[in-house]
Amino acid sequence: MAERKIFAGHQVRRLRRGAGLTQAQLAEMLEISPSYLNLIERNQRPLTAAILLRLAARFDFDPRAFARDEPGGGADALRKRLADPLFADLSVDRTELEEWLAAAPGAAEAFARVFDRLAAGGGSVGSYDESEAVSLARREIERWRNHFADLDSAAEALADELRLMTGDLYNAVAERLRVKHQIAIRILPSDVMPDRLRRLDLHARQLQLSEMLDPASRTFQASFQLAQLEAKAEIDGLVKGAGFADPLAERLFRRHLNGYFAAALMMPYARFLRACEASGYDVELLQRRFGAGFEMVAHRLATLQRVGARGLPFFMVRIDRAGQVSKRYSGASSAALVEAAGRCPLWDVHRALERPGTIHRQLVALEDGSRWLTIARTVQPPVRSPLGIRAEFAIGLGVAAEHAAALVYARGIDLAGPDATPIGLGCRACTRPDCPQRSAAPAGRAVLMADREMGLTPFAFAGD
Repeated sequence: MAERKIFAGHQVRRLRRGAGLTQAQLAEMLEISPSYLNLIERNQRPLTAAILLRLAARFDFDPRAFARDEPGGGADALRKRLADPLFADLSVDRTELEEWLAAAPGAAEAFARVFDRLAAGGGSVGSYDESEAVSLARREIERWRNHFADLDSAAEALADELRLMTGDLYNAVAERLRVKHQIAIRILPSDVMPDRLRRLDLHARQLQLSEMLDPASRTFQASFQLAQLEAKAEIDGLVKGAGFADPLAERLFRRHLNGYFAAALMMPYARFLRACEASGYDVELLQRRFGAGFEMVAHRLATLQRVGARGLPFFMVRIDRAGQVSKRYSGASSAALVEAAGRCPLWDVHRALERPGTIHRQLVALEDGSRWLTIARTVQPPVRSPLGIRAEFAIGLGVAAEHAAALVYARGIDLAGPDATPIGLGCRACTRPDCPQRSAAPAGRAVLMADREMGLTPFAFAGD
């Protein structure tokens, strides 16, 4: 397969101007003509491997950064933003987007930042709240498609080493912490540590875990601590490469990477992928085989993008009873269901909360013609508040129907048949005319009112 061409004119121009160089001076350093450099800076020529390596040597940066650091996340990410109902009447096509990125990359990046800030926090352009940091961290995760190859490789190597010690990963991790890092694990009663799951007491050299954690969660928290100690160099490199100006976004991204390593230690890539393919991606079987929780396995499924050994391109979302999303990973799926500001009540991820612990499978069809096989199930964190309140979430997993035949959950479902449930991306983004569940008219469509008749919904609206 041919490598993707890298068009990074705006980055080359930014490096050149930051160093105070003219095009002629930089062209001489790169051993190319000024006219060719001009074409590169205007995105009319891609960067060759040789030029990229010369740039990296001259300006001291990781050359992989150019492959991922596109304005606004690149054309695909900008298209997702422009799918918002606010822009429904503009019909911006991909060619126009690419021309915009080439001609005005700074403006494209500015648009993306403003859109993300408003979408995350609902505030004005000049306002800030912590949801912006969440958006920034998530954007970096999605830029990597939630697959961090170096972390996976390091975790896999450590998992193999620990397997030589004992078949019980929790005990192996505990022994590693004790012997190599002089940190003992201590399980504390919930009344001693009522508001914490994990606490590192450096004075006592203890990793303190709540007794409320189930075995899978104890293993994860112990592995998380090991990630902070033994994957620090890899994680520091990823965090530095992200270049966050916001310290909260940086901390959120670092926490995600530590969790990623912990999950990869519990579910090493090659073994996990083999088990997925052999079981038809049976989540409950994978839970038992790897000693992990449902949410842990669901998230791991959305990371399987190793070059030469890719799993199915799953997406994952986590919602509460109010429909609020607290986790979302589109990975390699590019699923609009993940990115959408709203969700459809006809999607069974909401119905899962009515029957805790039951897996719901559903074939859904979006307005753009795409079909997705989704599964949903509830999860409950192992802790409760002092008032006895326990949180409950629904996990939604999905894969495009054209990839879903290998799933155990596809048995008995005609993936190309007529029985797919038609859903939208929330009422304000959905233009299906006959949905009895509709709660609002689509954005940008005039509401039609008739005194002498009543349709399926009070929100009849004008067509295109």
